Amino acid sequence: MWISSGRSPCSKPRSSTADPSGLSVALQIQCYQCEDERQDDCSAPDFIVNCTVNVQDMCQKEVLVMEDGVHYRKSCASSGACLIASSGYQQFCTGKLNSVCISCCNTPLCNGPRHRRRALSCACALSAPALLAALLPLLWARAH
Repeated sequence: MWISSGRSPCSKPRSSTADPSGLSVALQIQCYQCEDERQDDCSAPDFIVNCTVNVQDMCQKEVLVMEDGVHYRKSCASSGACLIASSGYQQFCTGKLNSVCISCCNTPLCNGPRHRRRALSCACALSAPALLAALLPLLWARAH
């Protein structure tokens, strides 16, 4: 399972940027979205959605191994919710029957099909303490 904390030195900020006039422009991520799909990993163009600007800044992918095959759920997500969900299900991500794996990523359409040959990625695998350290500033900022 891979989790992107959004703070990787490789990642680019996505919340806003200045256009030539000096105004701040919100950026929007696109993700695949589907519920309980088994065909094609639900990564056809029909499943592409625009996520909510400045709220849903990550893509989420759930892979469930069930008796009748592998099921996929994909969606837009907020970074806090996605990272908490993925860490909560980490112990159930075994790849065996009844396995549930949740992953988060922060680049356009990153919750799409897995490539057979993967180049080095900027996604960082986080241990539970590192994940907590990454989430604490987010949670603290929302509370204040």
